[in-house]
Amino acid sequence: MINTPCIPGEPQAFAHPPSGWVSFGRLFFFFWFFSGLAPSLLWLSGVAGIAGFRDALYTSCLWPIPALLFPGRTRPIAAVMGLVLWAASLVNLVYFGIYGQEFSQSVIFIMLETDIPEAREYFIQYFNGYLALGLLLYSVAAFWLWRRLFPVRLPRVFRWGLCGFLFYASLGYPLWQYGGWSNKTLTRLSSAVPWQLAAGYVQYTRQIENVRKLLDANQALPPMAHFEDTSGETPRTLVMVIGESTSRLHMGLYGYPRPTTPRLEDLREAGGLTVFADVVASRPYTTETLEMALSFADPEHPERFLTQPSLVNLMRQAGYKTFWITNQQTMTKRNTPLTFLSQQADEAHYLNNNRTTNAVSHDEVVFAPFEKALRDAAPKKFIVVHLMGTHMSYKYRYPNSFRKFRDGGNLAPVFSSSQIDVINTYDNAVLYNDFVVAGLIQRFANQHGFLLYFSDHGEDVYDTPPHQFLGRKEYAPTRVMFAIPFLLWTSSSWQAEHPRDFSAVAARPYSTERLIHLWSDLAGLRYDGFRPEDSLVNPAFQPRPRRIGNPADKASMADFDQLPQ
Repeated sequence: MINTPCIPGEPQAFAHPPSGWVSFGRLFFFFWFFSGLAPSLLWLSGVAGIAGFRDALYTSCLWPIPALLFPGRTRPIAAVMGLVLWAASLVNLVYFGIYGQEFSQSVIFIMLETDIPEAREYFIQYFNGYLALGLLLYSVAAFWLWRRLFPVRLPRVFRWGLCGFLFYASLGYPLWQYGGWSNKTLTRLSSAVPWQLAAGYVQYTRQIENVRKLLDANQALPPMAHFEDTSGETPRTLVMVIGESTSRLHMGLYGYPRPTTPRLEDLREAGGLTVFADVVASRPYTTETLEMALSFADPEHPERFLTQPSLVNLMRQAGYKTFWITNQQTMTKRNTPLTFLSQQADEAHYLNNNRTTNAVSHDEVVFAPFEKALRDAAPKKFIVVHLMGTHMSYKYRYPNSFRKFRDGGNLAPVFSSSQIDVINTYDNAVLYNDFVVAGLIQRFANQHGFLLYFSDHGEDVYDTPPHQFLGRKEYAPTRVMFAIPFLLWTSSSWQAEHPRDFSAVAARPYSTERLIHLWSDLAGLRYDGFRPEDSLVNPAFQPRPRRIGNPADKASMADFDQLPQ
């Protein structure tokens, strides 16, 4: 009988250990198991795209390196590292088990904004026996994989070369590609444990520091001079609903041949809903558009977003209790100005903690906090609801029950089959957005006040000849990127107290860069700096060129009305 020699540290129970590459495959899979399971579940369940799975695959390349360098200590090294990764991964799996979403820096923000007793009660409410059983099976599987590990029996030069490749794939490439520990590097790492906790916390601290600096500067601003609320003292609720990426050219309400807005059309027929026909966004991006729409900033004075009070500041000065309810991502570099605005409110509810936009977070989640805000005892309430709307990727924006459009019906015969598929998902998202916006109006119906809905910008979904472009591009603008829905619903009691006929002004050309003056006019706010000529519904309204483009690049600015039809 011939005895097979064993490498020091190799389990003696197995007379014929696997080959070097098989051993490496087991070692890599062991470490990937902790980082890759949750992204795999998110991807396979259709909750998120493949990006998290891909990034976890790359990042997991780092962990086998110590075991490759010291093959005689494979199991002890894997045990220590695996224990750390297992503990960190439980956070990710528990969060997925409870919420069906990915753990991110936004979750850290919510956790740190929530007091400990509330967090404990929430955890106890949702942690159940099925989740505990799943975590137990997960832990047993991890132990079984560890028991199957062997030293990687490869020539030293192969092992060292493999270590170099693994380091480059996991850390070297992103550090070189993104210039060190940038936000892009941290975003790539934050899909895998334990980077998910570390990178998420670093990203959180960076963004919250920026937000706090902005808030400190905002609190130092003087209030608007000669301020007056002319709407009297009657208790009231005013609501602003902000959509996302929704073009009015895909809404049946505006003449689109598909029935994408049946509920809003019913509300218009019932009365109380004014449909403004010719409103455009100032820019094709969320943050940049809302910086002007919700402040006194404009293309000539973009700095006023920070140097003058915001719309939230105005409403608080008028004595309103302010609420901000958002299904947008919370703590990202792009969303810092929006987090800054939301933190100015008395109460903020953050409902979407996904790491990327390619993940499911249906907008009906805003209903519960919206109803709670409506029930608040404050006599004057201002509520902002920020939706995910029809943001790309469109398939994540609606549940399967709203998958109505599946073929090329009512579409022009100029689209390929793949384009029709994309248009169908967008129109399904518009149909679901109709359900959400109409649902908010119906929940608001018995209040005294008004509700304004508009989208931050539009979206070109192969709409512009030669019908090849999808999305938005500021330096190649098309009309559909800026053409947005703009709807005003007024309660019967508010209309009786503040009678105004909006039908005569519904076709006026307008841009959301002037929105703060329209809102002030509707709410009855007067102050130094209010311009009635910039209010769409005011008798003193004066049309102006509707400028689009980047104010920092004057050469890119254009007149919307000069764009090709």
